[in-house]
Amino acid sequence: MIMAKLLKVPDYPQIVLVLQGGGALGAYQAGVVEGLRETPVYPNWVAGISIGALNCAIIAGNPPETRVEKLRGFWETICRPPSTIANAMFTAFNMFDPGTSAMMEIAKNSTEKMFGSMAAMRAIMEGQEGFFSPRPFAPGRGSPAETSFYETTAMISTLERFADFDRINHSKEMRVSIGATNVRTGNFIYFDNTEMKLTPQHFVASGALPPGFPAVEIEGEFYWDGGCVSNTPLDYIINCKPHKDTLIFQVDLWSAEGALPTNIMEIMERMKDIQYSSKTRGVTNTVKALQNLRQMMWDMIEMVPASVRKKDPRFDEMAKTLYGARYNCIQLIYKNKPVEGHYKDFEFSHETMKHHWDAGLRDIRHTLEDDSYIALPPLGENFVTHDIHRKS
Repeated sequence: MIMAKLLKVPDYPQIVLVLQGGGALGAYQAGVVEGLRETPVYPNWVAGISIGALNCAIIAGNPPETRVEKLRGFWETICRPPSTIANAMFTAFNMFDPGTSAMMEIAKNSTEKMFGSMAAMRAIMEGQEGFFSPRPFAPGRGSPAETSFYETTAMISTLERFADFDRINHSKEMRVSIGATNVRTGNFIYFDNTEMKLTPQHFVASGALPPGFPAVEIEGEFYWDGGCVSNTPLDYIINCKPHKDTLIFQVDLWSAEGALPTNIMEIMERMKDIQYSSKTRGVTNTVKALQNLRQMMWDMIEMVPASVRKKDPRFDEMAKTLYGARYNCIQLIYKNKPVEGHYKDFEFSHETMKHHWDAGLRDIRHTLEDDSYIALPPLGENFVTHDIHRKS
């Protein structure tokens, strides 16, 4: 990756890594982080929801030189160890050129899907080590923290093992923002290390998706997964003041586009893709429209003679309100492999985790081959997006 090392990065005051939810698909985000580590791009703000929030803890809780190692340790802990039988079969399949035998490719895909569905079923029945375990006599009853199908207390010690929370709360080193939903009010809120001390409970709360996982009680309030309301922190990044020129890497785990489903299982998978990607797409489109409107109004104010503006203090107030920075949003969207199913967000096999990780690494490398993607938007354009898959 010599070319990536030579990448010329504009002097952005803020470089933000935006990580959305998606369960087991979150290994894709870890691959993106590994790819960024090969470049001179150094995020100084991470914002996440659900599994994205857990990845944020590992990223912010470690120095740049050990982040990839700790992320790998985290994912290898919460995913099942490699299957000896699966490894042997996939090694045998990989000895053949996929283009030489259509039957061999079909056999490989069928085998991969079989092992994937088995891993997902085991997650449902047994939970995942270091992450969640079945609740005895589930779902129970009582407070939202006592009513669920699984317990997530194991994640507390897993986060403490792989992340330094003193470092996480050093906001001058890296800002950390994680989204959650207040169960009582239904409001979407952010836990931010510039405003409070973050603990493992804050990160677990961001990923407490009901009814599988219990709510997390923090200072008398109960919190569920931020994805109950929104699956991307992008609008939070844009609305935070003071506005600064910002490079954003928005790592999405659900693809809006996909093949037409042909059976009930594919319909269930497609429904999840649309359900979760629509929130991200909706927020992105809204942010872009508001930023364009801001720019138009700013341009109109600039057309008013300075002598007129000077006489009316309201122009100064409008300028302060409207002034926005330039935002370059690079979207990295995970594209489904051919044999994934509706259970892909809780399929924690080591083999599939490695596929997700490698896909993220491949996509960020491909994206940063084009210097123009990270260029500061030209004057007059305060919000631009890039997507290597859309370009292709």
